[in-house]
Amino acid sequence: MSKSERSTRPAGPQKALDALFAGSTADPLRRALWLDALEQRLRPHLPPSVAAHARFANVEGARLVFLVDSPVWRARLRLASAELLDAARVVGLQCDEVVVKTATSPLWPDPPAPRRPIPLSAATREALAAALASLEEGPAGDGQS
Repeated sequence: MSKSERSTRPAGPQKALDALFAGSTADPLRRALWLDALEQRLRPHLPPSVAAHARFANVEGARLVFLVDSPVWRARLRLASAELLDAARVVGLQCDEVVVKTATSPLWPDPPAPRRPIPLSAATREALAAALASLEEGPAGDGQS
């Protein structure tokens, strides 16, 4: 391997991750899966009172970005930033700052309301009954099955 190849090769896990998730060749699906896995590893380190109101959002350089649903939770999460940075370092990230942003929409959207069935019209009901009757008659329509 030439000296120039060694100098352009990423060294260490952080540089490899930076190379994988940066630039125009980045795979957004792979990055989303990585961020989701990272959230699963950082979530246990959130204070219990804050966990329901905060969500890990991104890694921007050396900053961890979290979203909260109100300014009160923003202040409480910033108090826990030292523990979150330690947890990020254990995972292998070289982060030195926690950024907390207040979301304008709910962090955990409500599930969609269950759909009520649409009642069948008389014509649809008759067509279904005729189709069922044709199946019961058999393939030749002679009443044998």
